[in-house]
Amino acid sequence: MSHAYVPRAAPGGRASSAPLMGGGEEPAIFEMSVPGRRSASFRATGVPEWTAEELVPADELRPEPPAMVEISERDLVAHMTRLAHRQYSVDMGAYPLGSCTMKYNPKVCDEAAALAGLRSAHPAAPPAYVQGWLELLWSLGEALCEVTGMDAITLQPPAGAAGELTGLLMMRAWHASEGRSPSKVLIPGSAHGTNPASVSLAGYRAVSVPSDGRGLVSPGVLSGYLDDDVAGIMLTNPNTLGLFEEHIAEVARAVHDARGLLYYDGANLNAIMGVTRPGDMGFDIVHMNLHKTFAVPHGGGGPGAGPVAVTHRLAAFLPGPVPARRPDGTFAWDRPARSIGRTHGWHGNALALARAWAYVLLNGADGLRRVSEAAVLNANWLLSRLRGTYAVPYDRPAMHEVVVSTRDAPGPAAGLRALDVAKGLLERGFHSPTVYFPLVVAEALMIEPTETESPETVHALAEALVEVASGSAADLAQAPRTAPVTRADEALAARTLVPTWDALSRA
Repeated sequence: MSHAYVPRAAPGGRASSAPLMGGGEEPAIFEMSVPGRRSASFRATGVPEWTAEELVPADELRPEPPAMVEISERDLVAHMTRLAHRQYSVDMGAYPLGSCTMKYNPKVCDEAAALAGLRSAHPAAPPAYVQGWLELLWSLGEALCEVTGMDAITLQPPAGAAGELTGLLMMRAWHASEGRSPSKVLIPGSAHGTNPASVSLAGYRAVSVPSDGRGLVSPGVLSGYLDDDVAGIMLTNPNTLGLFEEHIAEVARAVHDARGLLYYDGANLNAIMGVTRPGDMGFDIVHMNLHKTFAVPHGGGGPGAGPVAVTHRLAAFLPGPVPARRPDGTFAWDRPARSIGRTHGWHGNALALARAWAYVLLNGADGLRRVSEAAVLNANWLLSRLRGTYAVPYDRPAMHEVVVSTRDAPGPAAGLRALDVAKGLLERGFHSPTVYFPLVVAEALMIEPTETESPETVHALAEALVEVASGSAADLAQAPRTAPVTRADEALAARTLVPTWDALSRA
């Protein structure tokens, strides 16, 4: 602190219990407030002053001014900086959330997106004034179509779930153009939770198809679900168990024979770039999470990007407008002939798209393949180290992520809860992996090291997982004890959930 003071609680408030990094407690911002103290000052402008009553009708004014924090700039900056240092991020260490692909974002991509010519352009500018932007977006679309084996693309959707809904709405529009109105979409039992939600939003009914004993979609099982009422199937390949769907060509033929479409959930695209393509597997619609695979910052509410690419027969239904290249080499906006309409304001999260294009240029085609190869290598090394400590429910070579379990573990993890293992990792300086997903695995730990982590970091993560497994259940139930926020009472939190925070009414 820049000066000594006695923390002062706001009316009805109480002191915070979150520990400071250097010891003690971090007061809440209202508790630091001192009457008359300011963090900003304004010189006289010469503009005539107006009273609130002259500008706003009296019955619209508050009877009392709102309670605002009164604090010096120095204390405000120090407070916010200390809070920032208590947060974990991909810039601080491994973030092995399975399926989320939380990997390091190269700073050169941020620098590219910060170029004045990109960030200062208005989305309503005439195409002649933003030829550079249009060329960037068109070039990114061409690259993403090449990566996925598709023919046309929209860059509008702002996230993966929005991409799912966009793809399903195009699926519905295509079936309508064929004079059909099927009512259901098939989804594997191991699918991401957004899949059934998107299906429902698109007006379909989600039907779960169980995986076989090897964690895959079996053509034999699938055949029992295919009929004239099936609009299509949503698949992730590799799937959420980190396994490649070996029967995908047979699955594609069976779905197409039933007049359905194949939707590719691109959440796990980081495992196959430059090695194989959804289009070559038989998919018709593909969404990509640029905030996963293409190193756009991920988390914190966005902004993300979830472009959707399609084959020729669905290109006419893409949301518009889409960037197009004219024969003379200039660029313009085109609207597909049977467009389903906009799915996002303007042209999508454009600066996120600029970051992704910088990432593509940074790596090139051969570099994108190396990204996937390194991600798969890291995951399989980690799996080999954890085998014998944790149960491996589908013990085969993994793709970019591994799923292990404490249930029936052959080693010291036996009997532990996945949640306690995750909390124990926090005490050892690692972000926890995804737990209790996919739902088809009891006490699951879903771990994705990504290609951006060095062998030393993956080794340290593996050692921490093995060390945590050797702890007692009673001890792990108290973890984490060294983090800024310690173990919460889960039952109490569920019973007394407070979805909003009010500094003036905290009990």
